[in-house]
Amino acid sequence: MNSSRRSFIKTSAIAIAATAVINKSVFAAALKRDLVGVQLYSIREDMKIDPLGSLKKIAGMGYKNVEHANYVDHKFYGYPAADFRKVIDGLGLKMPSGHTVMGIEDWDNTKKDFTDSWKKTVADAAIMGQMYVISPWMDESFRKTYDDLNNCLDIFNKCGELCKKSGMKFGYHNHDFEFSQKLNNEKVFDIIMRKIDPNLVALQLDIGNLYNGGAIAADVMKKYPGRFETIHVKDEIPATEGEEKYVSCVLGKGIVNSKEVIDMATKSGSVKSYIIEQESYQNMSAMDSVKEDLAVMRKWGY
Repeated sequence: MNSSRRSFIKTSAIAIAATAVINKSVFAAALKRDLVGVQLYSIREDMKIDPLGSLKKIAGMGYKNVEHANYVDHKFYGYPAADFRKVIDGLGLKMPSGHTVMGIEDWDNTKKDFTDSWKKTVADAAIMGQMYVISPWMDESFRKTYDDLNNCLDIFNKCGELCKKSGMKFGYHNHDFEFSQKLNNEKVFDIIMRKIDPNLVALQLDIGNLYNGGAIAADVMKKYPGRFETIHVKDEIPATEGEEKYVSCVLGKGIVNSKEVIDMATKSGSVKSYIIEQESYQNMSAMDSVKEDLAVMRKWGY
């Protein structure tokens, strides 16, 4: 084989390899973009006034996914499940997860089964095409004692079995007490992580809420690598009023080091969704805030 032929083959091979790397990089970036969504609690007042118009604005910003925070009387923002599915489908949106509190009233301890109302909640989530049915709170009655919490987490696993029948997983979303409250000298969060079955129950880590419980997001991510399938992407600044020490702000303007934390989660390979949530706005409108949040995520490569 002559030298020019060898040179041509070598150059071609390098070009092909480079193209493969570029294509892989482009695919990975596109995939991450498709996993970004917004928790509609971020624009809760807008959703109360005009849910359809608000969703149109969200879609117009470039969001591909939304996460609901309003399921009342078995309706999403006033829409029955099938109708709300048509709304978001028509806007090119998906709803991979939603927040619905599973309370003590949803479990029939006599029958050792979930109530028909909760089963309807799960069925409606399936109609919406959700991957996760997430409870964003744990009633105090579920965590008065160590045994109470363990019983609650057994119910969580049972709810995971229920959701699995419809191709979904049950999920739990942390606030701050999980990191500040201890039972049997162990943090509630650590008990949760030890007790839930990761094949049935996903933990949605809110990387902002935990600061009010005295935790640091990066430390939690390091302690439990690969355990978080969905992330609530937030940033936090010191509060100037109210009971909480920290409140949320536009991404990149606070103390969380949000990019570092979500990069850590991404490298673990477990993340299925990055849900932006901002609950306070520092004199910005809610809509402008989530628009800027998305722009920051795009800048970060998500």
